[in-house]
Amino acid sequence: MAASVNLTTLIKRLEAATSRLEDLVPTITDPSVTTDAAQPLSGQGPSAERALDQARSPSRHMETLPPVIDDFDAIINGQVKSFVNMSEEIGGLVAEQSAAVLRAFAAERKFLIITTKARKPDIQSPVYMEILKDLQAMMGAVNDIREANRASPLFTHLTTVSEGIAVLAWITIDPKPADHVAETLSSVQYHGNRVIKEYKERDRRHVDWVNAFYAIFKSLIAYVKQHYPSGVTWNNQNGIDPQEALHQVQTGQTSSKTPPPSSGPAPPPPPPLPSFDGPPPPPPMPPNGVTPTSSSSDMGAVFDQISRGSDVTSHLRKVDPSIQTHKNPSLRAQGASAPPAPSRSSSQSSSLGKSPIPGKKPKPESMRAKRPPRKDLEGNKWLIENYDNPGQMLEIEASISHSILVTRCTKTPIRIIGKANAISLDNCTQCSLVIDSLVSAVDVIKSPKFEMQVLGKLPTIMLDQVDGAAIYLSRDSLGTEVFTSKCTGINVNLPGQTEDDDYVEKALPEQVKSVVRNGALVSEIVEHAG
Repeated sequence: MAASVNLTTLIKRLEAATSRLEDLVPTITDPSVTTDAAQPLSGQGPSAERALDQARSPSRHMETLPPVIDDFDAIINGQVKSFVNMSEEIGGLVAEQSAAVLRAFAAERKFLIITTKARKPDIQSPVYMEILKDLQAMMGAVNDIREANRASPLFTHLTTVSEGIAVLAWITIDPKPADHVAETLSSVQYHGNRVIKEYKERDRRHVDWVNAFYAIFKSLIAYVKQHYPSGVTWNNQNGIDPQEALHQVQTGQTSSKTPPPSSGPAPPPPPPLPSFDGPPPPPPMPPNGVTPTSSSSDMGAVFDQISRGSDVTSHLRKVDPSIQTHKNPSLRAQGASAPPAPSRSSSQSSSLGKSPIPGKKPKPESMRAKRPPRKDLEGNKWLIENYDNPGQMLEIEASISHSILVTRCTKTPIRIIGKANAISLDNCTQCSLVIDSLVSAVDVIKSPKFEMQVLGKLPTIMLDQVDGAAIYLSRDSLGTEVFTSKCTGINVNLPGQTEDDDYVEKALPEQVKSVVRNGALVSEIVEHAG
């Protein structure tokens, strides 16, 4: 009796312990129970804390994150977090705008998670616009802070960040999104360097703040080149519906329907079960649909030929003895004295039987693949390439040691601020150039419909194969020398007598008459008086 009572007591204690363990399991396995909220980051206000919490919240519900998301989190927790910390030290509108930047990075993180889970939707579809909705709203919030505070003494700071937030649009760029990031950094440096110049002697915190913002771009360039060199990729093979993926990311759910991406082809089917009642089944087909050839039939044909013996040569034509060299010494002598036949070169042999193959013509410019636009300073040389109607004027702050090379641009206005060394335009169409002053010359090659205005002084203009150009000179550049070669429709506009007078257009001559006088060739401009 005592033994049964002890057993009953033991069973009850075991059930109580099991129930207690079952109550503890959800608390242990729930990753949402963290201590992050109890440990705020030093130097950050409530807005930055909320933004960082939004950036980290999706990972609480993800069991395993892909490497592309882990590396993006490293940028958020590293360079972006450092930028937010320095913005909080400056405080005010700068801190408020940095929190909006962090929320924008969190929105882009959600977008990247969706790309790993879903098939790519049509970029014009409502679901694609809904996926981008949060990111567009956060980017707009960054710009709104700048626009609403134009009178702020830190307006240059706000403009620097507002220009740089466009970098997050790299997810919509194909095929080289890293070039978009680098190009955005170039435009940001124009405003950021002004902040450095203004505060480098007053407050080093602002200089460190600008460098921290630059560091985000540099790390993002490396990230995009590593994971998305040709553009954002989607899970088109095993992905789920984009709307469902968006719902999962918004609610923090994980999908058990999404199979892991396959690393190779499917394994072959298992062999059929043996059958003892009939003949064995045929062997399975080899991979790729290749049918094996029968080696036994080939060897049988060989042995059949061998067994025929002398009958193998019975179908050959008999050679007449008169043309056999071993029976006619005269034929051997002719063969020894005859010169060797001249060898034909490949070009001669091909030209005798058929007409030569025409050379491959280069593709016209309109059919060539478009390269991404570029505006970079390499050493002392500015490189501006591949712009096609950018919609706004490109501005360059040049120094006296800088030379500027513009190539393959279309409908692109360019403004050169400051005194540069030299400018060269090559293979550009409908481009315009506004310059302050130059040390040497402007060289224009194969660039039709070209326009240029000189505000300061310019020594020389050289035009080569230019069809249509309008040049506006200032009063300080009336001594400019213009050299033309194979050009048509070149007009030089000179300033009027007073500031209120219009420009006076003068056409450069196109027809030249050459005559021989006293044994010398004399060339004169043809004038049409009428």
